[in-house]
Amino acid sequence: MAAIAVTAAVAIAVPPAMAQRDPAYEAARSGGLIGEQPDGYLGFVSSPTPAVRDIVSDINIKRKAAYTSGAPAGSTVEQFAFITGCNLILKTRPGEKYKTPDGRWLTRDSGPPERDSRCP
Repeated sequence: MAAIAVTAAVAIAVPPAMAQRDPAYEAARSGGLIGEQPDGYLGFVSSPTPAVRDIVSDINIKRKAAYTSGAPAGSTVEQFAFITGCNLILKTRPGEKYKTPDGRWLTRDSGPPERDSRCP
């Protein structure tokens, strides 16, 4: 599990870094329109505009490609995506949205986020 977590952190580092340079992505994220999900993908907190939908779709396609190419032997793409989702939720900043294991969207505060009990 630890090897998956380390590999997940490395494999997913490039797509979010690229997205964070996009002001529209930053505005949607800081505005609470989108957030991190436990499955390793971005989700919509509320009904998105077509532009926000396109941004999230592009990022999620890149994440899927990173998960597919980076999943270590012995794990599935879904397991790899889940571990990465755990890490991405942990890295959210105060004010950003994330989805809890029970499906609620919460706004990150200064405390730790609610994560799945299977997260490393």
